[in-house]
Amino acid sequence: MQSLEGVPSAYAGARDGIDVVLRDRGLRRTSPELTAESLLRGAHASAVLEGSASTLGEVREGRGDEIAADAVRLSTEVLGLAPALRTQPLQALARIHALAAGNALPPDRVGRPRDADAATSLRAVADLITARTDAPALGIAAIAHADLATAAPFPSHNGMVARAVERLVLVARGVDEKSLVVPEAAHLALRAEYESNLRGWASASPAGRHSWLLYTAEAYAAAAEASPLRRDAE
Repeated sequence: MQSLEGVPSAYAGARDGIDVVLRDRGLRRTSPELTAESLLRGAHASAVLEGSASTLGEVREGRGDEIAADAVRLSTEVLGLAPALRTQPLQALARIHALAAGNALPPDRVGRPRDADAATSLRAVADLITARTDAPALGIAAIAHADLATAAPFPSHNGMVARAVERLVLVARGVDEKSLVVPEAAHLALRAEYESNLRGWASASPAGRHSWLLYTAEAYAAAAEASPLRRDAE
């Protein structure tokens, strides 16, 4: 990651943008309500990317469709999994899937990998998340997201899980401890690029991997602009 042209500087710029939004809006003045709003916006955007037709207003009023309900259920508990993600990542990943899937699957398939190859993919993501590394936290979040979304290790809701893990890595690694930026909304706003670059990552080509990392730097900058802190300051 560090040796890929343009990637370290792109992530440094994105991190600076996040830090500016968090600092300039005064973290001491933030509230649980702002975190809840960020999570709600993220849940709506993730649901739409998963196939929901619900509007943000409908989700806010509790009238979203089933996919939106899945995303909201996940969003209400995901931040509580940050400690487990640091120390027991496989259990955290299983719980994230269980929250997303709800009752959509038989109990013996909830939180479980599809097969042996999927279990290997999950272990690789867990190792990535807990690795001691100098790689930027934004890059760890981006790779975890892409690996989960493209390997699809669970029987369902893999995109939703991937986006929740991305947000949680940003929390667990100290980029956005109060979870005030909204990466899901950035991916929705940049949907064509998001989906195209995920396909590039899935190809496993060096160019595809490089493009995904550059794309996510752009998305994280947009995630900061999508924060409810921006609206709160207006």
